[in-house]
Amino acid sequence: MDISQREDFSKWYLQTIQQADLMSYSPVRGCIIFKPDGYEIWEHIQEAFNKRFKEEGIRNAYFPMLIPESFFSKEKEHIEGFSPELPWVTEAAGEILEERLALRPTSETMIGTAFSDWIQSYRDLPYEINQWANVFRWEKKTLPFLRTSEFLWQEGHTAHQSAEEAKERTQRMLDIYQEVVENVLAVPVYEGEKTPSERFAGAMNTYSIEAMMKDGKAVQAGTSHYMGTKFAEAFDIRFLNEANEHVYAHTTSWGVSTRLIGSLIMTHGDDQGLVLPPSVAPTQIVLLPVGPWQKKPEIVEQLQLIAQELKESGYRVTLDDSDNTPGFKFNEWELKGVPLRIEFGPRDMKNQQVMVKWRDLADKEAVKLADLSSYVAEGLPKMQKRLLETARTYRKENEHYDIDTLQQLEDHIEAAKEQDVPAGWALIGWDGSDETEAAIKEATGFTIRNIPYNPPMKKSVDIVSGKPAVQTVWIARAY
Repeated sequence: MDISQREDFSKWYLQTIQQADLMSYSPVRGCIIFKPDGYEIWEHIQEAFNKRFKEEGIRNAYFPMLIPESFFSKEKEHIEGFSPELPWVTEAAGEILEERLALRPTSETMIGTAFSDWIQSYRDLPYEINQWANVFRWEKKTLPFLRTSEFLWQEGHTAHQSAEEAKERTQRMLDIYQEVVENVLAVPVYEGEKTPSERFAGAMNTYSIEAMMKDGKAVQAGTSHYMGTKFAEAFDIRFLNEANEHVYAHTTSWGVSTRLIGSLIMTHGDDQGLVLPPSVAPTQIVLLPVGPWQKKPEIVEQLQLIAQELKESGYRVTLDDSDNTPGFKFNEWELKGVPLRIEFGPRDMKNQQVMVKWRDLADKEAVKLADLSSYVAEGLPKMQKRLLETARTYRKENEHYDIDTLQQLEDHIEAAKEQDVPAGWALIGWDGSDETEAAIKEATGFTIRNIPYNPPMKKSVDIVSGKPAVQTVWIARAY
Protein backbone atom coordinates (compact mmCIF):
# COMPACT_ATOMS: atom_id res chain seq x y z
CA MET A 1 0.00 0.00 0.00
CA ASP A 2 1.37 3.41 -0.98
CA ILE A 3 -0.65 5.50 1.48
CA SER A 4 -1.11 4.79 5.18
CA GLN A 5 -4.32 5.39 7.12
CA ARG A 6 -2.69 8.03 9.27
CA GLU A 7 -1.20 9.81 6.29
CA ASP A 8 -4.53 10.28 4.50
CA PHE A 9 -7.45 8.08 5.51
CA SER A 10 -9.66 8.94 2.53
CA LYS A 11 -6.89 8.27 0.02
CA TRP A 12 -6.02 5.04 1.86
CA TYR A 13 -9.66 3.98 1.55
CA LEU A 14 -9.93 4.76 -2.17
CA GLN A 15 -6.61 3.04 -2.89
CA THR A 16 -7.58 -0.02 -0.85
CA ILE A 17 -10.97 -0.69 -2.43
CA GLN A 18 -9.50 -0.39 -5.94
CA GLN A 19 -6.35 -2.42 -5.37
CA ALA A 20 -8.40 -5.09 -3.56
CA ASP A 21 -10.50 -5.29 -6.72
CA LEU A 22 -13.85 -4.52 -5.06
CA MET A 23 -15.03 -1.86 -7.51
CA SER A 24 -14.24 0.37 -10.44
CA TYR A 25 -15.64 3.70 -11.49
CA SER A 26 -18.58 3.99 -13.88
CA PRO A 27 -18.71 6.44 -16.81
CA VAL A 28 -21.76 7.93 -15.07
CA ARG A 29 -20.77 10.47 -12.42
CA GLY A 30 -21.32 9.27 -8.87
CA CYS A 31 -21.92 5.62 -9.81
CA ILE A 32 -19.64 2.62 -9.34
CA ILE A 33 -19.31 -0.89 -10.74
CA PHE A 34 -19.35 -3.66 -8.14
CA LYS A 35 -16.68 -6.18 -9.12
CA PRO A 36 -17.23 -9.83 -8.09
CA ASP A 37 -15.50 -9.64 -4.69
CA GLY A 38 -17.29 -6.41 -3.80
CA TYR A 39 -20.65 -7.79 -4.84
CA GLU A 40 -20.08 -11.09 -3.04
CA ILE A 41 -19.57 -9.23 0.23
CA TRP A 42 -22.98 -7.68 -0.38
CA GLU A 43 -24.45 -11.12 -1.14
CA HIS A 44 -23.25 -12.44 2.23
CA ILE A 45 -24.77 -9.38 3.94
CA GLN A 46 -28.03 -10.07 2.08
CA GLU A 47 -27.97 -13.71 3.18
CA ALA A 48 -27.59 -12.71 6.83
CA PHE A 49 -30.49 -10.26 6.70
CA ASN A 50 -32.74 -12.43 4.55
CA LYS A 51 -32.42 -15.30 7.02
CA ARG A 52 -33.57 -13.08 9.87
CA PHE A 53 -36.30 -11.33 7.87
CA LYS A 54 -37.83 -14.64 6.87
CA GLU A 55 -37.70 -15.83 10.49
CA GLU A 56 -39.79 -12.74 11.27
CA GLY A 57 -42.33 -13.72 8.61
CA ILE A 58 -41.27 -10.89 6.28
CA ARG A 59 -41.33 -11.80 2.58
CA ASN A 60 -39.45 -10.25 -0.33
CA ALA A 61 -41.18 -8.39 -3.18
CA TYR A 62 -40.09 -6.06 -5.98
CA PHE A 63 -41.51 -2.74 -7.17
CA PRO A 64 -40.86 -0.64 -10.29
CA MET A 65 -37.88 1.69 -10.40
CA LEU A 66 -39.85 4.53 -12.02
CA ILE A 67 -42.28 6.49 -9.84
CA PRO A 68 -44.85 9.00 -11.19
CA GLU A 69 -44.35 12.57 -10.00
CA SER A 70 -47.93 12.70 -8.73
CA PHE A 71 -47.14 9.99 -6.17
CA PHE A 72 -44.66 12.28 -4.45
CA SER A 73 -47.07 15.19 -4.21
CA LYS A 74 -49.31 13.13 -1.91
CA GLU A 75 -46.86 13.45 1.00
CA LYS A 76 -45.46 16.99 1.19
CA GLU A 77 -42.59 16.36 3.61
CA HIS A 78 -41.45 13.35 1.61
CA ILE A 79 -41.08 15.19 -1.70
CA GLU A 80 -39.45 18.17 0.01
CA GLY A 81 -36.94 15.83 1.65
CA PHE A 82 -35.89 14.16 -1.60
CA SER A 83 -36.59 16.79 -4.27
CA PRO A 84 -33.00 18.09 -4.66
CA GLU A 85 -31.67 14.56 -5.17
CA LEU A 86 -34.23 13.21 -7.66
CA PRO A 87 -33.25 12.36 -11.25
CA TRP A 88 -36.24 12.53 -13.61
CA VAL A 89 -37.21 10.73 -16.82
CA THR A 90 -39.03 13.17 -19.10
CA GLU A 91 -38.81 11.50 -22.51
CA ALA A 92 -39.09 7.92 -23.80
CA ALA A 93 -39.17 6.42 -27.30
CA GLY A 94 -38.74 9.89 -28.76
CA GLU A 95 -41.84 11.28 -27.04
CA ILE A 96 -42.21 13.70 -24.15
CA LEU A 97 -43.93 11.94 -21.27
CA GLU A 98 -47.26 13.30 -20.02
CA GLU A 99 -45.98 12.96 -16.45
CA ARG A 100 -42.39 12.99 -15.25
CA LEU A 101 -41.08 9.77 -13.72
CA ALA A 102 -38.55 9.80 -10.91
CA LEU A 103 -35.86 7.19 -10.44
CA ARG A 104 -36.77 5.97 -6.96
CA PRO A 105 -34.95 7.52 -4.00
CA THR A 106 -37.01 5.02 -1.97
CA SER A 107 -40.16 3.10 -2.87
CA GLU A 108 -42.22 4.61 -0.06
CA THR A 109 -44.76 6.22 -2.39
CA MET A 110 -45.04 3.28 -4.77
CA ILE A 111 -45.50 0.81 -1.91
CA GLY A 112 -47.95 3.12 -0.15
CA THR A 113 -50.09 3.16 -3.29
CA ALA A 114 -49.95 -0.64 -3.52
CA PHE A 115 -50.81 -1.07 0.16
CA SER A 116 -53.93 1.04 -0.33
CA ASP A 117 -55.14 -1.55 -2.88
CA TRP A 118 -54.02 -4.67 -1.01
CA ILE A 119 -55.14 -3.85 2.53
CA GLN A 120 -58.89 -3.86 3.09
CA SER A 121 -59.53 -5.58 6.44
CA TYR A 122 -57.87 -6.12 9.80
CA ARG A 123 -57.44 -9.71 8.59
CA ASP A 124 -54.89 -8.43 6.05
CA LEU A 125 -52.68 -7.05 8.81
CA PRO A 126 -49.90 -6.96 9.65
CA TYR A 127 -48.71 -6.67 6.04
CA GLU A 128 -44.93 -6.95 6.00
CA ILE A 129 -42.64 -7.01 2.97
CA ASN A 130 -39.05 -6.26 2.05
CA GLN A 131 -37.47 -5.20 -1.22
CA TRP A 132 -33.84 -5.60 -2.36
CA ALA A 133 -33.25 -2.92 -4.97
CA ASN A 134 -31.17 -0.08 -6.32
CA VAL A 135 -32.10 3.53 -5.55
CA PHE A 136 -30.95 6.93 -6.84
CA ARG A 137 -30.09 10.10 -4.95
CA TRP A 138 -28.09 12.49 -7.09
CA GLU A 139 -25.18 13.21 -4.78
CA LYS A 140 -22.81 16.12 -5.40
CA LYS A 141 -20.02 14.66 -3.26
CA THR A 142 -19.52 10.91 -3.50
CA LEU A 143 -17.37 8.20 -1.92
CA PRO A 144 -17.61 4.62 -3.24
CA PHE A 145 -19.87 2.34 -1.18
CA LEU A 146 -20.50 5.05 1.43
CA ARG A 147 -22.21 7.70 -0.68
CA THR A 148 -23.00 7.27 -4.38
CA SER A 149 -25.73 8.51 -6.71
CA GLU A 150 -26.93 4.94 -7.25
CA PHE A 151 -26.63 2.40 -4.47
CA LEU A 152 -28.01 -0.98 -3.44
CA TRP A 153 -30.11 -1.54 -0.37
CA GLN A 154 -33.04 -3.26 1.23
CA GLU A 155 -36.14 -1.38 2.26
CA GLY A 156 -38.74 -2.99 4.45
CA HIS A 157 -42.30 -1.68 4.66
CA THR A 158 -45.01 -2.80 7.05
CA ALA A 159 -48.58 -1.84 7.94
CA HIS A 160 -50.24 -2.56 11.29
CA GLN A 161 -53.54 -2.19 13.11
CA SER A 162 -52.15 -0.17 15.99
CA ALA A 163 -49.41 2.29 16.88
CA GLU A 164 -48.12 -0.16 19.49
CA GLU A 165 -47.66 -2.95 16.94
CA ALA A 166 -45.96 -0.61 14.46
CA LYS A 167 -43.60 0.77 17.09
CA GLU A 168 -42.69 -2.76 18.18
CA ARG A 169 -41.83 -3.64 14.57
CA THR A 170 -39.78 -0.45 14.20
CA GLN A 171 -37.68 -1.32 17.24
CA ARG A 172 -37.44 -5.00 16.37
CA MET A 173 -35.91 -4.21 12.99
CA LEU A 174 -33.39 -1.84 14.55
CA ASP A 175 -32.40 -4.63 16.95
CA ILE A 176 -31.95 -7.01 13.99
CA TYR A 177 -29.74 -4.41 12.29
CA GLN A 178 -27.61 -4.11 15.40
CA GLU A 179 -27.31 -7.88 15.77
CA VAL A 180 -26.23 -8.43 12.15
CA VAL A 181 -23.86 -5.47 11.93
CA GLU A 182 -22.15 -6.38 15.19
CA ASN A 183 -22.12 -10.18 14.94
CA VAL A 184 -21.78 -10.65 11.17
CA LEU A 185 -19.77 -7.57 10.17
CA ALA A 186 -18.02 -7.24 13.55
CA VAL A 187 -18.78 -3.49 13.56
CA PRO A 188 -19.95 -2.14 16.95
CA VAL A 189 -22.80 0.36 16.80
CA TYR A 190 -24.76 2.78 18.98
CA GLU A 191 -28.55 2.34 18.94
CA GLY A 192 -30.70 5.41 19.43
CA GLU A 193 -33.23 7.92 18.09
CA LYS A 194 -32.43 10.58 15.52
CA THR A 195 -33.24 14.21 16.28
CA PRO A 196 -36.29 15.80 14.59
CA SER A 197 -34.05 17.54 12.02
CA GLU A 198 -32.48 14.21 11.08
CA ARG A 199 -35.71 12.23 10.71
CA PHE A 200 -36.59 10.47 7.49
CA ALA A 201 -38.75 12.75 5.38
CA GLY A 202 -42.33 12.28 6.58
CA ALA A 203 -41.58 10.01 9.55
CA MET A 204 -42.87 10.46 13.07
CA ASN A 205 -39.74 8.89 14.59
CA THR A 206 -36.46 7.72 13.10
CA TYR A 207 -34.07 5.38 14.90
CA SER A 208 -30.55 4.50 13.85
CA ILE A 209 -27.46 2.46 14.45
CA GLU A 210 -24.29 4.54 14.20
CA ALA A 211 -20.74 3.20 13.72
CA MET A 212 -17.34 4.77 14.39
CA MET A 213 -14.71 4.43 11.66
CA LYS A 214 -10.94 4.27 12.24
CA ASP A 215 -10.62 7.98 11.43
CA GLY A 216 -13.11 8.76 14.20
CA LYS A 217 -15.92 9.72 11.82
CA ALA A 218 -19.43 8.31 11.93
CA VAL A 219 -21.40 6.23 9.48
CA GLN A 220 -25.17 5.87 9.80
CA ALA A 221 -25.27 2.11 9.36
CA GLY A 222 -29.04 1.54 9.34
CA THR A 223 -32.33 3.27 10.07
CA SER A 224 -35.83 2.25 11.14
CA HIS A 225 -38.80 4.62 10.92
CA TYR A 226 -42.20 4.79 12.58
CA MET A 227 -44.45 6.62 10.16
CA GLY A 228 -47.58 6.85 12.31
CA THR A 229 -50.60 7.22 10.03
CA LYS A 230 -49.07 10.05 7.96
CA PHE A 231 -48.32 7.92 4.90
CA ALA A 232 -51.53 5.94 5.37
CA GLU A 233 -53.50 9.18 5.26
CA ALA A 234 -51.55 10.42 2.22
CA PHE A 235 -52.03 7.16 0.29
CA ASP A 236 -55.40 6.11 1.73
CA ILE A 237 -54.19 2.93 3.43
CA ARG A 238 -57.37 2.15 5.36
CA PHE A 239 -58.85 -1.05 6.67
CA LEU A 240 -62.08 -2.23 8.23
CA ASN A 241 -61.35 -2.96 11.89
CA GLU A 242 -63.12 -5.44 14.16
CA ALA A 243 -65.56 -2.71 15.22
CA ASN A 244 -66.56 -2.38 11.54
CA GLU A 245 -64.91 1.06 11.24
CA HIS A 246 -62.66 2.25 8.43
CA VAL A 247 -59.40 3.41 10.05
CA TYR A 248 -55.90 4.24 8.87
CA ALA A 249 -53.07 1.75 9.24
CA HIS A 250 -49.88 2.54 11.14
CA THR A 251 -46.84 2.01 8.92
CA THR A 252 -43.09 1.54 9.26
CA SER A 253 -40.09 1.47 6.97
CA TRP A 254 -36.49 0.43 7.57
CA GLY A 255 -33.35 -0.04 5.53
CA VAL A 256 -29.63 -0.73 5.26
CA SER A 257 -27.46 -0.23 2.19
CA THR A 258 -24.14 -1.02 0.58
CA ARG A 259 -22.58 1.62 2.80
CA LEU A 260 -22.18 -1.32 5.17
CA ILE A 261 -19.38 -2.50 2.86
CA GLY A 262 -17.59 0.82 3.30
CA SER A 263 -18.22 0.68 7.04
CA LEU A 264 -16.61 -2.71 7.56
CA ILE A 265 -13.59 -1.69 5.44
CA MET A 266 -13.09 1.52 7.42
CA THR A 267 -13.59 -0.31 10.73
CA HIS A 268 -11.21 -3.23 10.22
CA GLY A 269 -8.79 -2.30 7.42
CA ASP A 270 -5.10 -1.60 8.08
CA ASP A 271 -2.09 -0.31 6.16
CA GLN A 272 -1.76 -3.67 4.37
CA GLY A 273 -5.31 -3.44 3.00
CA LEU A 274 -8.63 -5.07 3.82
CA VAL A 275 -9.28 -7.13 6.94
CA LEU A 276 -12.53 -8.99 6.32
CA PRO A 277 -14.64 -10.80 8.92
CA PRO A 278 -14.83 -14.52 8.03
CA SER A 279 -18.64 -14.35 7.82
CA VAL A 280 -18.62 -12.08 4.75
CA ALA A 281 -15.18 -12.65 3.17
CA PRO A 282 -15.51 -13.87 -0.46
CA THR A 283 -12.49 -16.10 0.19
CA GLN A 284 -12.22 -17.26 3.79
CA ILE A 285 -9.12 -19.42 3.35
CA VAL A 286 -6.33 -19.20 0.77
CA LEU A 287 -3.93 -22.12 0.25
CA LEU A 288 -0.42 -21.35 -1.01
CA PRO A 289 2.35 -23.74 -2.06
CA VAL A 290 5.73 -22.42 -0.87
CA GLY A 291 9.41 -23.29 -1.25
CA PRO A 292 10.60 -25.25 -4.32
CA TRP A 293 7.15 -26.76 -4.82
CA GLN A 294 7.09 -26.73 -8.66
CA LYS A 295 9.33 -29.82 -8.78
CA LYS A 296 7.20 -31.67 -6.24
CA PRO A 297 3.71 -32.28 -7.60
CA GLU A 298 2.73 -33.95 -4.32
CA ILE A 299 2.74 -30.48 -2.69
CA VAL A 300 -0.13 -29.21 -4.84
CA GLU A 301 -1.84 -32.61 -4.65
CA GLN A 302 -1.90 -32.36 -0.86
CA LEU A 303 -3.20 -28.78 -1.04
CA GLN A 304 -5.94 -29.93 -3.41
CA LEU A 305 -6.99 -32.56 -0.88
CA ILE A 306 -7.02 -29.93 1.87
CA ALA A 307 -9.04 -27.56 -0.32
CA GLN A 308 -11.58 -30.27 -1.13
CA GLU A 309 -12.01 -31.20 2.52
CA LEU A 310 -12.44 -27.58 3.59
CA LYS A 311 -14.93 -26.87 0.80
CA GLU A 312 -16.95 -29.92 1.77
CA SER A 313 -17.10 -28.45 5.28
CA GLY A 314 -18.71 -25.32 3.81
CA TYR A 315 -15.75 -22.93 3.70
CA ARG A 316 -14.97 -20.58 0.81
CA VAL A 317 -11.47 -21.67 -0.27
CA THR A 318 -9.02 -20.61 -2.99
CA LEU A 319 -5.88 -22.53 -3.98
CA ASP A 320 -3.36 -20.13 -5.50
CA ASP A 321 -0.87 -22.23 -7.47
CA SER A 322 0.03 -19.40 -9.86
CA ASP A 323 3.67 -18.79 -10.72
CA ASN A 324 3.84 -15.49 -8.82
CA THR A 325 6.43 -15.31 -6.06
CA PRO A 326 5.35 -16.20 -2.50
CA GLY A 327 5.99 -12.60 -1.40
CA PHE A 328 3.70 -11.27 -4.14
CA LYS A 329 0.99 -13.76 -3.16
CA PHE A 330 1.28 -12.95 0.54
CA ASN A 331 0.83 -9.23 -0.19
CA GLU A 332 -2.02 -9.79 -2.65
CA TRP A 333 -4.09 -11.96 -0.32
CA GLU A 334 -3.40 -9.71 2.65
CA LEU A 335 -4.58 -6.74 0.56
CA LYS A 336 -7.78 -8.66 -0.23
CA GLY A 337 -8.34 -9.24 3.49
CA VAL A 338 -8.58 -13.06 3.41
CA PRO A 339 -9.00 -14.20 7.03
CA LEU A 340 -6.74 -17.27 6.95
CA ARG A 341 -3.64 -18.09 4.87
CA ILE A 342 -2.36 -21.67 4.84
CA GLU A 343 1.15 -22.33 3.50
CA PHE A 344 2.51 -25.75 2.55
CA GLY A 345 5.93 -26.67 1.17
CA PRO A 346 8.46 -29.53 1.05
CA ARG A 347 9.53 -29.02 4.67
CA ASP A 348 5.89 -29.00 5.79
CA MET A 349 5.27 -32.18 3.81
CA LYS A 350 8.09 -33.85 5.67
CA ASN A 351 6.73 -32.67 9.04
CA GLN A 352 3.09 -33.40 8.11
CA GLN A 353 2.07 -29.86 9.00
CA VAL A 354 1.02 -26.52 7.51
CA MET A 355 1.98 -22.98 8.45
CA VAL A 356 -1.00 -20.70 9.11
CA LYS A 357 -1.34 -16.94 9.30
CA TRP A 358 -4.45 -15.09 10.48
CA ARG A 359 -4.99 -11.77 8.75
CA ASP A 360 -5.45 -9.82 11.99
CA LEU A 361 -2.51 -11.39 13.86
CA ALA A 362 1.22 -10.83 13.37
CA ASP A 363 2.72 -14.30 13.75
CA LYS A 364 2.49 -17.59 11.89
CA GLU A 365 2.10 -20.93 13.61
CA ALA A 366 2.48 -24.59 12.67
CA VAL A 367 -0.57 -26.86 12.69
CA LYS A 368 -0.50 -30.62 12.15
CA LEU A 369 -2.37 -31.82 9.06
CA ALA A 370 -4.41 -34.15 11.24
CA ASP A 371 -5.58 -31.19 13.36
CA LEU A 372 -6.25 -28.70 10.56
CA SER A 373 -10.02 -29.23 10.23
CA SER A 374 -10.70 -28.67 13.92
CA TYR A 375 -8.21 -25.77 14.00
CA VAL A 376 -10.09 -23.97 11.21
CA ALA A 377 -13.51 -24.71 12.75
CA GLU A 378 -12.41 -23.14 16.03
CA GLY A 379 -10.25 -20.37 14.56
CA LEU A 380 -12.65 -18.61 12.18
CA PRO A 381 -15.27 -17.85 14.89
CA LYS A 382 -12.45 -16.71 17.19
CA MET A 383 -11.26 -14.25 14.55
CA GLN A 384 -14.82 -13.00 14.05
CA LYS A 385 -15.12 -12.31 17.77
CA ARG A 386 -11.60 -10.84 17.94
CA LEU A 387 -12.40 -8.26 15.24
CA LEU A 388 -15.49 -7.09 17.12
CA GLU A 389 -13.58 -6.84 20.40
CA THR A 390 -10.74 -4.92 18.70
CA ALA A 391 -13.22 -2.49 17.15
CA ARG A 392 -14.98 -2.01 20.48
CA THR A 393 -11.66 -1.26 22.17
CA TYR A 394 -10.79 1.30 19.51
CA ARG A 395 -14.22 2.89 19.84
CA LYS A 396 -13.88 3.16 23.61
CA GLU A 397 -10.48 4.83 23.24
CA ASN A 398 -12.03 7.48 20.99
CA GLU A 399 -15.13 8.29 23.05
CA HIS A 400 -14.92 11.57 24.98
CA TYR A 401 -17.05 12.31 28.05
CA ASP A 402 -15.41 15.46 29.44
CA ILE A 403 -16.63 17.99 26.84
CA ASP A 404 -19.33 20.23 28.31
CA THR A 405 -19.03 23.54 26.41
CA LEU A 406 -18.74 24.52 22.77
CA GLN A 407 -15.34 26.07 23.48
CA GLN A 408 -14.11 22.79 24.97
CA LEU A 409 -15.31 20.98 21.85
CA GLU A 410 -13.51 23.43 19.57
CA ASP A 411 -10.32 23.13 21.67
CA HIS A 412 -10.58 19.35 21.58
CA ILE A 413 -10.90 19.30 17.77
CA GLU A 414 -7.95 21.66 17.38
CA ALA A 415 -5.78 19.57 19.75
CA ALA A 416 -6.65 16.39 17.85
CA LYS A 417 -5.65 18.07 14.60
CA GLU A 418 -2.31 19.23 16.02
CA GLN A 419 -1.57 15.75 17.40
CA ASP A 420 -2.71 14.11 14.15
CA VAL A 421 -5.21 11.83 15.92
CA PRO A 422 -8.95 11.31 15.39
CA ALA A 423 -11.25 13.76 17.15
CA GLY A 424 -13.57 10.82 17.78
CA TRP A 425 -17.03 11.13 19.31
CA ALA A 426 -18.23 13.24 22.21
CA LEU A 427 -21.08 12.52 24.60
CA ILE A 428 -22.74 15.83 25.37
CA GLY A 429 -25.81 17.43 26.88
CA TRP A 430 -28.44 18.87 24.53
CA ASP A 431 -31.34 21.15 25.37
CA GLY A 432 -33.45 19.66 22.56
CA SER A 433 -33.50 22.80 20.39
CA ASP A 434 -32.82 23.02 16.66
CA GLU A 435 -30.79 26.17 17.37
CA THR A 436 -28.29 24.33 19.55
CA GLU A 437 -27.99 21.52 17.02
CA ALA A 438 -27.32 23.99 14.21
CA ALA A 439 -24.81 25.94 16.29
CA ILE A 440 -22.73 22.83 16.99
CA LYS A 441 -22.65 21.93 13.30
CA GLU A 442 -21.79 25.45 12.16
CA ALA A 443 -18.96 25.87 14.66
CA THR A 444 -17.38 22.41 14.45
CA GLY A 445 -18.84 20.28 11.66
CA PHE A 446 -20.02 17.81 14.33
CA THR A 447 -23.62 16.62 14.12
CA ILE A 448 -25.83 14.79 16.57
CA ARG A 449 -25.57 11.15 15.53
CA ASN A 450 -28.38 9.91 17.74
CA ILE A 451 -29.91 10.00 21.21
CA PRO A 452 -28.61 6.69 22.62
CA TYR A 453 -30.97 4.42 24.50
CA ASN A 454 -28.38 3.62 27.14
CA PRO A 455 -25.68 6.30 27.23
CA PRO A 456 -22.55 5.49 29.29
CA MET A 457 -23.41 8.48 31.48
CA LYS A 458 -26.02 11.24 31.66
CA LYS A 459 -25.12 14.85 30.86
CA SER A 460 -26.92 17.62 32.74
CA VAL A 461 -25.94 20.80 30.86
CA ASP A 462 -26.44 21.84 27.24
CA ILE A 463 -23.12 22.28 25.43
CA VAL A 464 -24.09 25.58 23.75
CA SER A 465 -26.62 27.40 25.92
CA GLY A 466 -25.57 26.14 29.34
CA LYS A 467 -29.26 25.40 30.04
CA PRO A 468 -30.33 22.13 31.64
CA ALA A 469 -29.94 19.26 29.16
CA VAL A 470 -33.05 17.33 28.20
CA GLN A 471 -31.10 14.67 26.30
CA THR A 472 -27.66 13.08 26.32
CA VAL A 473 -26.45 12.64 22.73
CA TRP A 474 -23.49 11.44 20.70
CA ILE A 475 -21.91 13.95 18.34
CA ALA A 476 -19.25 13.39 15.66
CA ARG A 477 -18.29 14.31 12.14
CA ALA A 478 -20.01 12.01 9.68
CA TYR A 479 -19.59 10.61 6.21
